[in-house]
Amino acid sequence: MPFRSSFAGLLPVLLSLSACFLIPAPAEVHDTFANCLQFFLNGKPPTLLLPRVNSASICQRYKNLYRFATLYDRDKRIPIYSAYKYGKGGEGRPDIWFVEPQLARNIQKPGSNMERENSQDIARVFEHIRASQAVSDDYNTDKTIDRGHLNPNNHQSDRDSRTATFTLTNIVPMLSGLNRGSWRIYEKKAGEKAEQCDETYFVAGAVPGNNYISGGRVNRPSHIWSAGCCVRHNRGLCSWGALASNDEKNATGMDLKSLEAQLEKRYKSKVDLFNSGCYQECETTIQL
Repeated sequence: MPFRSSFAGLLPVLLSLSACFLIPAPAEVHDTFANCLQFFLNGKPPTLLLPRVNSASICQRYKNLYRFATLYDRDKRIPIYSAYKYGKGGEGRPDIWFVEPQLARNIQKPGSNMERENSQDIARVFEHIRASQAVSDDYNTDKTIDRGHLNPNNHQSDRDSRTATFTLTNIVPMLSGLNRGSWRIYEKKAGEKAEQCDETYFVAGAVPGNNYISGGRVNRPSHIWSAGCCVRHNRGLCSWGALASNDEKNATGMDLKSLEAQLEKRYKSKVDLFNSGCYQECETTIQL
């Protein structure tokens, strides 16, 4: 039949065209972490099923090297979590902040690095950047709020990796007293634990809250959390965790199972941070 014959002739063309639309262009913002799985235990990102979240998987790249991974909530303009490998930190903080151009839907720059927020290139497209993510001005409206790192700079060993943590896609609005108090103590003690390991994988995140800063632009998380998985080649794996209310100055150290149980209540979702592979506690819970 003519119609069937014509359709059969068009089928290879249609399949070829559909393939063109299904294959994504190379970039550092994806729906998966395919380019930066090295920052997850056994190359497997956490199980955290969040309904109706407009998320982006960012392989955080600076000076053409991947530094860590971030799952970012485009609508709330905060990271859901950042995943990284521990390195003993050095001294100093850069006086610069970075943004991720590829979160802006109409900016196509495949394979790019994070860029300085105050660069001329970003200035030309700043309104597109601002529409897609938080910017420094969002954090200048409330003096009780700090720019809280999920991947802290003092958990990175070299200067460039520390600098890369100053991307605003790794930052959440954190109560100043918490950020400069017990959460800083947690990061220090977690680092001390990590130094006893052959490798340490961290996942640190934020539970979205009901409040916003900067006129409703950026969500203020209700809770901040972190978990570490210590790889000891001769003794297996062990872990620790911590959770803090973002309205209080005190954080609480706990074992991984307790942390996941607390997060499941708040996310109303299954939570498995290290794919059921790191539940043995490392000697003692971190005391804060």
